[in-house]
Amino acid sequence: MPRTVRLCLLLQVFAILCLAAPSPDPLQPKEEVQLCKENAGHYGGRLVVGLRAEPKTLNPVTAEDAVSREVIAELTADLVHINRSTQQSEPALAKSWKVSADGLSYTLKLRRGIRFSDGQPFDADDVLFSFAVYTDEKIDSPQRDLLIINGKPIQVTKLDQYTVHFILARPYAAAERIFDSLAILPRHILEKPYREGQFLQQWSLNTPPSHMVGLGPFRLKQYLPGQRVVLERNPYYWKADSAKRRLPYLDELVFVFAANEDARLMQFEAGETDVVNRLSAQNYSLLTRQSGPSGFQLQDLGPSTEYNFLLLNLNDIGSSHLPDLERKQAWFRDLRFRQALSAAVDRDSIVRLAYGGRGTPLWGNLSPGNKLWVNSAIPHPQLSLEAARQLLKSAGFSWNSSGTLIDPSRQPVQFSIIVASSNSQRMQMATIVQDDLSKLGIQVSVVPMEFRALLQRVFQTYNYEATILGLGGGDADPNAEMNVWVSNGSTHLWHLGEAHPATAWEADLDRLMNQQMLTLNYKRRKRLFDQVQRIIAANLPLIFLATPDVLVAASPAVGNFHPAVLEPNTLWNIDQLYLNRGAEMARSH
Repeated sequence: MPRTVRLCLLLQVFAILCLAAPSPDPLQPKEEVQLCKENAGHYGGRLVVGLRAEPKTLNPVTAEDAVSREVIAELTADLVHINRSTQQSEPALAKSWKVSADGLSYTLKLRRGIRFSDGQPFDADDVLFSFAVYTDEKIDSPQRDLLIINGKPIQVTKLDQYTVHFILARPYAAAERIFDSLAILPRHILEKPYREGQFLQQWSLNTPPSHMVGLGPFRLKQYLPGQRVVLERNPYYWKADSAKRRLPYLDELVFVFAANEDARLMQFEAGETDVVNRLSAQNYSLLTRQSGPSGFQLQDLGPSTEYNFLLLNLNDIGSSHLPDLERKQAWFRDLRFRQALSAAVDRDSIVRLAYGGRGTPLWGNLSPGNKLWVNSAIPHPQLSLEAARQLLKSAGFSWNSSGTLIDPSRQPVQFSIIVASSNSQRMQMATIVQDDLSKLGIQVSVVPMEFRALLQRVFQTYNYEATILGLGGGDADPNAEMNVWVSNGSTHLWHLGEAHPATAWEADLDRLMNQQMLTLNYKRRKRLFDQVQRIIAANLPLIFLATPDVLVAASPAVGNFHPAVLEPNTLWNIDQLYLNRGAEMARSH
């Protein structure tokens, strides 16, 4: 071999060694790792996943959007985890827990000898610090609602270095599930900025990777705005496979951004990504036609727990100088107007056209995918333009000579729907709603918008008239949505920032949601949550549309691919996913 060729090869090998992810640290004798039962895989390789948008933050305490949470989940860990496949709670950073007979206290035993991604030890002080942050009113974390029981935050005390005691003001149904997705924070990194009032500025997208420390399977390696987030193996991760080899198997996990699903599909087809989460029915069918005997791994998991809805802006806009919106809010607040819109929407067409038949119409906030909690007695009114017209007439609306719907002050009824341009299904839903409401003489304009800009309008400026959004997909338990249905919840979307319920039915929701949260018996709790669903369906704070099936795909090279209905559908077992030997070389060629 010529000397120059050998030199080039040596330089390439040197470059690869320099850029390689850190090797797993050998298991320590006193390290209480969690052993996983999944089939053993191979070390090495880079798994690439497409995201529909860039994350807004890497701070687990303040993150509200699903994209940010998806990335954060790979950097962090919780005390008790909900297995997305079984939907049951299981040990995580806490190796075990005991519940008192009265249901008021939980004693958690922490794993000994485990470390954060910078090698520093984890113990009870990190747990106490984390809960102090999550329950801090000044921080105003979206998770805070789950940790306030009977108006009081959960009390946390340290019994010893590896034992933590939680005291609840009242019994809390399935209380161990509240620990899921509450990322435990590194006190040695974040306590100082927290004490100095700088916590909200921590762990932005511009944070140097060395300052991002967690207990998840990966740690931050690189963020390139507009392109990708690169995570590398956490060499100290606290799980091991059945052969007692430290997980994860992958060297790197890379999230790349694409403006829409079609772009993400093109990346997948070209072999640039390995996993596609939540495909549209059209793209799923396209992949099905292309997949041969050794082709893509495709799965239809049935109805998701996500609910998509039309949201009308009912926020208090005060002196925001939006007089046109204020006038339209008079329509939106009339239940008969909302009922008319609901009666005019063709949900079957939404399922057929937006989901290619792989979905289910919805009239309430739970889908059939949530088998334990859905109220199957919720009415499913059929599409009826006549019923919609009668409701509008009873509310004082009428039609002019050209067929345009006009309000009691003779103004034409028209409003806009903002939609995330990256979500093709919701774009199609908006178009269908636009067409359906035109049959009532209502002029609707559809305004595509970048997802982060849409969230800013919905959660911060309130400068919108209507939008189509989706919620759900996480824990199937009702307590996971306390912040949506209680009046002062941080995701009480139709009327954000309420200090007290604005209506009698919202007061009923507050009472029932708090009551079910404190009821330990499943059957009694189910009856209470059935009432919640009836009230929501009757008062339509959100006009429910449909839920899609969970449709996912992976490269044939991905091992241990076992997607679940609960989010994150494809990456819930990321620490056990691996690439078959040669997959990385195949992509590079």
